[in-house]
Amino acid sequence: MGAKQHHVQLTTQERQALGQMVRRGKHSARELTRARILLKADEGLRDEEIAEAVETSVATIERVRKRFGAVRLGTLMERPRRGRRPVLEAKGEARLIAEACSTAPGGRERWTLQLLAERLVEVGIVDAISDDTVGRTLKKTQLNPG
Repeated sequence: MGAKQHHVQLTTQERQALGQMVRRGKHSARELTRARILLKADEGLRDEEIAEAVETSVATIERVRKRFGAVRLGTLMERPRRGRRPVLEAKGEARLIAEACSTAPGGRERWTLQLLAERLVEVGIVDAISDDTVGRTLKKTQLNPG
């Protein structure tokens, strides 16, 4: 195995910040794992030893080392991930909430999730939406139509 391309040498302040972060444990599991990796790498441990100690893969160790060289402690933060766009943007959520708080349609005592989904399609907020998505959105806003 050749020499490491990405060495980790922490400053005193970085070492203290990471140590404090790991001791408190009030960060995401990924951030804590990255912090532990950087601390072990700074101690001079090999990737295989670090992987065993923090229970992760050697590939993860290599990625953390490489990213540390570029962004230092920014390595700990999550990068934006690609993913599907939300079905309802803020404006659609606001309309959903307004509908859910309004009087239920013809002869109904209250809105159902399916009725709300149909209403959002009817008024042109979305082309299609499931009652599950409506329910998750209302749960997020702590509204319960039924």
